[in-house]
Amino acid sequence: MGSEPLEKTKTGIVRHQWHRRVFRGKLEVERGSSILDGTVQDIGPRGLFVELTPPLWVGESFHAKLILNPVLMLDCTVVRVEPEIGMAVTFKVLEAKDNGQLQSLLVGLHLA
Repeated sequence: MGSEPLEKTKTGIVRHQWHRRVFRGKLEVERGSSILDGTVQDIGPRGLFVELTPPLWVGESFHAKLILNPVLMLDCTVVRVEPEIGMAVTFKVLEAKDNGQLQSLLVGLHLA
């Protein structure tokens, strides 16, 4: 995993700075007293792309559970919304002890 930009859009704008890995998984988003179910399309060491209807707004912060065994708790912020596709989210792992679990997950996945 490096820190070089991986892909550019048709306009040439870099959408993320970290290598993303293909990952289809479930994410539970805690928004106020509600739990929203999302689907993760890809994941990197500091971000992921989530399908969520309706999407949250750019700049919104939330806590989420990445459904793994064990569950990975994340502190997230929406950085981009692609209407009818999903949203790009940056995250921090809430428990430092869980960083190893994230690294193990990423090692086992293919580049997006």
